[in-house]
Amino acid sequence: MAGPVDGQPAWFTPERMLVIFCAVNLLNYIDRGTIASNGVNGSNSNTTCNSTEACSSSSGIQGDFDLSNFEDGFLSSAFMVGLLIASPIFAHLSKVASPFKLIGVGLLVWTLATAGCGFSVEFWTITIARMLVGVGEASFVSLAAPFVIDNAPQNKRTAWLSYFYMCIPVGYALGYVYGGMVGGYLHWRVAFWGEAVLMVPFVIFCFVSRPILMIGENGGRLKDEQQKELCENDRDVKQKGTLKILYDLSIIFLKDMRTLFQSATYAINVLGYIVFTFVLGAYSYWGPRAGYSIYNLENADLVFGGVTVICGIFGTVAGGLVLDAIGSTIPNSFKLLSITTFIGATFCLVSFLSRTLWLFIPLFSLGELFIFATQGPVNFLTLECISTDLRPLAMAVSTVCIHVFGDVPSSPLVGLFQDSVNNWRTTTLVLTAIFFLASFLWFLGCLLPVDNSLTDGQDGVVQTTQMKGLEKAPLLNKV
Repeated sequence: MAGPVDGQPAWFTPERMLVIFCAVNLLNYIDRGTIASNGVNGSNSNTTCNSTEACSSSSGIQGDFDLSNFEDGFLSSAFMVGLLIASPIFAHLSKVASPFKLIGVGLLVWTLATAGCGFSVEFWTITIARMLVGVGEASFVSLAAPFVIDNAPQNKRTAWLSYFYMCIPVGYALGYVYGGMVGGYLHWRVAFWGEAVLMVPFVIFCFVSRPILMIGENGGRLKDEQQKELCENDRDVKQKGTLKILYDLSIIFLKDMRTLFQSATYAINVLGYIVFTFVLGAYSYWGPRAGYSIYNLENADLVFGGVTVICGIFGTVAGGLVLDAIGSTIPNSFKLLSITTFIGATFCLVSFLSRTLWLFIPLFSLGELFIFATQGPVNFLTLECISTDLRPLAMAVSTVCIHVFGDVPSSPLVGLFQDSVNNWRTTTLVLTAIFFLASFLWFLGCLLPVDNSLTDGQDGVVQTTQMKGLEKAPLLNKV
């Protein structure tokens, strides 16, 4: 393990930081799996009756609050409202506040909101609590990945991002198990309280520890004269009124957004990611039902869940390792994204054409293995194709786009298509074919010239954003 890095807190090594961030990311996704688990989500007695046996007793959140299926479905995605609204806000605040402390603020909100889920008394109180969970998660979603890529070894940057994002399928899987066990043996409220307790040490750590520097890919530090100018600008800001400061920040935000989308590389990458997430989101929602309908797969939830977790872990890590092996550059990232998505889509397409379950499972597994290999490269591209001061905003905008235009509308649209054709095989084939559009968009990215005007120069100094007396080192904390 490497020793402490100059200018960083005494506890800091890149490896320790990665472990801490992976643990927090794991907890975030354990929470998502927990609320979807049978032990926590439960069931309403009105929905568990059939012609051959008596109605089951209600259980979990749905049973205690007597939720309809619509209310239950809305509750599972309520956190997304807070996440999508707060992500750009936290990203932009990183220009005028310590990103590490902002993560601490977000985790504090997450902890209180998660505990609040356990104390909720009816549908709207738990819905508001879930929205606040999304607000808390937003700071981590926007700011953690830039820390990871900044501090990763040069030849392992994509691999480190892959380790970080591997926590998504692992967290979901652990959440299903944790929620099922705690909710089943104790109470669904206890599951939320347990999550909050587990997050408390990380919240305390973020507030009492000396902040980590987000230094950018060149290891840049502010020069002495810039540090002095930064302090002077701090005093200028304090003399301004609140409305004037908010106005200046909003102008900077709009300028940053324009700069972000001036990068054709960033725009085409996000566009491909939107299309990719559209399919993946519909897979996660409709996959088990399609599998049950096409192959009469009784334990479809278990099969699809198991395949997704295993392929998610190995595929995500493999994608990062391969990109680092061939060279983690923007053109290579686009090539890997296009190729793996094309191969994965082909396997998935053939799997849904197969007539037997035993042919479907291995083909679909291979397809998902290649599909998940995109996670490291696509996030590497998001962070690499723009200057370091825009990385948090780039992550936030990417997150908003892939959800608002990707997995959020895909489930109802696919459901609408299925209602019209009434054939799950046809529906899954059409849905899977959309993967090829994502592959094509990322292929177009291979043809783009690398634009160095939107990335940091080689002078070792982190770029700053200027606007009427508000000049900050957006990715550096004051120490």
